[in-house]
Amino acid sequence: MSNFPFLSVLTVAPLVGALVVAFLPRHRPELAKQVAFAWSLLVLVLSVVMWVSFNAGGDRFQFRESYSWIPNWGVSFTFAADGIALVMLMLIAVLVPLVILASWHDAESSKRSVPVYFALLLVLECTMIGVFAAADVFLFYVFFEVMLVPMYFLIGSYGGHQRQYAAVKFFLYSLVGGLFMLAAVIGLWVVGGKTFDWQALSQVDISTGTERWLFLGFFLAFAIKAPFFPFHTWLPDAGGAAPAGAAALLVGVLDKVGTFGILRYCLPLFPEASKWFAPWALALGVIGIVYAALLAVGQNDLKRLVSYTSIAHFGFIGVGIFAFTTQAGTGAVLYMLNHGLATGLLFLVVGMLISRRGSSLISDFGGAGKLVPVLAGVLFFAGLASLALPGTAPFISEFLVLIGTFTVNKPVAVIATLGIILAAAYVLWMVQRTTQGTLNPALTEVDGMRRDLNLREKVVVAPLIALIVLLGFFPKPVTDVINPAVQATMDDIGRTDPAPSVGGTVQEAAK
Repeated sequence: MSNFPFLSVLTVAPLVGALVVAFLPRHRPELAKQVAFAWSLLVLVLSVVMWVSFNAGGDRFQFRESYSWIPNWGVSFTFAADGIALVMLMLIAVLVPLVILASWHDAESSKRSVPVYFALLLVLECTMIGVFAAADVFLFYVFFEVMLVPMYFLIGSYGGHQRQYAAVKFFLYSLVGGLFMLAAVIGLWVVGGKTFDWQALSQVDISTGTERWLFLGFFLAFAIKAPFFPFHTWLPDAGGAAPAGAAALLVGVLDKVGTFGILRYCLPLFPEASKWFAPWALALGVIGIVYAALLAVGQNDLKRLVSYTSIAHFGFIGVGIFAFTTQAGTGAVLYMLNHGLATGLLFLVVGMLISRRGSSLISDFGGAGKLVPVLAGVLFFAGLASLALPGTAPFISEFLVLIGTFTVNKPVAVIATLGIILAAAYVLWMVQRTTQGTLNPALTEVDGMRRDLNLREKVVVAPLIALIVLLGFFPKPVTDVINPAVQATMDDIGRTDPAPSVGGTVQEAAK
């Protein structure tokens, strides 16, 4: 199966499905939902087969395909996946069917076209797969920009309060970042021998000054996309206004394009500039961890609170990347996966609560666990996973980031650890104010609050809970795939892990 064109098929399949769903009759919404869900399951099955076919001990990039596109510019449809990209592709394949199930009634409540809503989700899946699978810099840029379009319409047409403001702000921020990247892409093409092929560009020797400017062009685009402090202000608005399913994909997958881009493009293509900028990136990371966590504590809107927690989590990922150790790097990539699972679950569960109550304000809840105990229990679990409780998958990644950073930069690791304490504060306070304590009498007057999780919703949350627990105790199948790619990235920038201090003491004693 290693010769099968997995990546091109996975990229095109959701787009074909979107076209089919979009042209289904509007008066048959159930058919559109069923076709979209079936199509997403097909993508999941293909992704599982690709995962099984991947050889963790083989070449760095596998499933490589290349088709000529614009020969005069050196542009081609080139796809390839290393361990980092493969993990993100599996995350997409898992989340999209669950988001479709969770969003079964979202389009109807907005009184807009149901087929178009689910077609947009499939178009979004196509662009997300394409951006992680691309091995041509220009192709990556095209997917990077195009994936803004379906998310813009999902927020602007199907979102909640201030949806149009949030959609425009999301689009403008991302577009400005894309313009920085476009300038850097053109500059890279000029100095790189007029090619966009990643492997060819990774061998190009660039002067120090030019490399730093090109690095900044890419980094600014990725920092806005992630987002890192201080480019984060669009996310709470977009996450708060988007439908819960779209918000889960926005925070769980789309934002990971930023951190993935740093690992795939900034570090290998501009190694010296990456090392030069690392102290600043670490500073932005730790500021983001503490600042976003403090803002999360003061939120009264559930979806905005979850959005702020994600900004703090992206600070951990940034610290793990720029610590330049294999432990921290593996932790950062694993964090990208685990955050997608945990925050995806949290957003979906929050969406279920909001749809029942008709409000996203925490002050409109209180004691909801007495009416919907199962839903309240899942919210509590998702919150514990978000704060990286031992036994959940995010704990492994957060621990790796901190221990890998501590070996090279103790002050950064210590400050970042404060984020764990603040995470416990905002998560537990959110749970206490929504589902615990005295029952809010107003909840008893809301019919939706008398409905606990139904079968469809249990099918949505069960796989995510299972994966979070499984990877919390046994992350080896994923780390075995990630480790070679992270080690290769560290080799690209010429960094090796520091020798253990205990070993050094023994050697000194021996002398």
